[in-house]
Amino acid sequence: MRIDLDANATTPVLPEVLEAMQPFWRESYGNPSSAHQSGRRTRGAVEQARIAVASLLHCSPKEIVFTSGGTESDNLALSGVLQPWLDRRASEDKARHEPAHLITTQIEHDAVLSTAQSLERRGIEVTYLKPDSRGVVSPEDVEAALRPHTKLVSVMLANNETGAVQPVGKIARIAKAHGALVHTDAVQGAGKLPLDLSGEFKNVDLLSISGHKMYAPQGTGALFVRQGIELAPILLGGPHERQRRAGTENVPGIVGLGRAAELALAWLEGQNHHLLASPSKLAAEIPGSQSPAELAARRSHFEKRLLALIPEATINAAGAPRVSNTINLRIDDVDGEALIIALDLQGIAASFGSACSSGAAEPSHVLVAMGLTPKQAHSSFRLSLSRLTTDDEIARALEIIPAAVAHFRSVA
Repeated sequence: MRIDLDANATTPVLPEVLEAMQPFWRESYGNPSSAHQSGRRTRGAVEQARIAVASLLHCSPKEIVFTSGGTESDNLALSGVLQPWLDRRASEDKARHEPAHLITTQIEHDAVLSTAQSLERRGIEVTYLKPDSRGVVSPEDVEAALRPHTKLVSVMLANNETGAVQPVGKIARIAKAHGALVHTDAVQGAGKLPLDLSGEFKNVDLLSISGHKMYAPQGTGALFVRQGIELAPILLGGPHERQRRAGTENVPGIVGLGRAAELALAWLEGQNHHLLASPSKLAAEIPGSQSPAELAARRSHFEKRLLALIPEATINAAGAPRVSNTINLRIDDVDGEALIIALDLQGIAASFGSACSSGAAEPSHVLVAMGLTPKQAHSSFRLSLSRLTTDDEIARALEIIPAAVAHFRSVA
């Protein structure tokens, strides 16, 4: 039995998603920018997917820009908002030009942090806010960091390593009251948390999602851009995606993302059984959690049993609100990276922090920002469940993980 406990790195493509994509590889493969019948057919499929993603986020389809994933969406959000300021600065007297300021946090994904650092080198002022010991950024700290020339605040919704959920709605209200735009990286929140851009998140201007974190194919994603926001493209060429993202659309991937969005919305609203019903035999046999509450209960049981079976184990970010699938476990006298290698050999896929930094010798920047020592960070690893994780898989993992920890401690 191979047990995947690394869903925050990627999720499998659901059978319904694959089924929806199939015709657009061999039958309906026209370029969606073409005027002929084949092109119009694929254009229609892209627009239907746009409606589905907009429904998941409770926004207008016109506000959805399809991208290659979360990294591109984050880059487009930050650079797209701040590039016009850089262009104006280059054409004016720099001494008289108003500065621009970006606020972000020390616990962001590297897609945001690396973009912020690049913008900083080009003249943008950047403030990196520190979280508390739970891994949560304070809205009061955001308010204190705001300046008259703050152009953008970027705070992730759910942390990819700890699962800690940030108070983005409150942060956005504060930032908007000061005239700043707001971006949130919702890659780990989409499909796990309700996202209402007309309600709780009505003050968010830009929001990033990634398909492969929500059972769509890798290489797909979207950026929500609220109407009226000036956004410079980072890919230049044709007038695709309302001139915000040049390049022929990845039609099969976009169709898959749209279907995954439909399934995610149904799952969040408790309509999963109805939407999964299809002629596909595989669809009727999907195991795992049929509701967010069921996934949260499965994670809670798993977490409690791990703490009971492994002496002196700690949950990082335990006191924070967290997405329902994520556990960041610290075992101070065991090397986390060595442990996940041992678990892999026994059929369990886990992660040493972010998948994007796997193999890095440096400790997790997220855990260090929370106040852990580098040694404690190196003793931590992530277990992330998917909607497909079963009770049998959890039971087997509860046999393997404590035994592996006991072995490491016995030979230390």
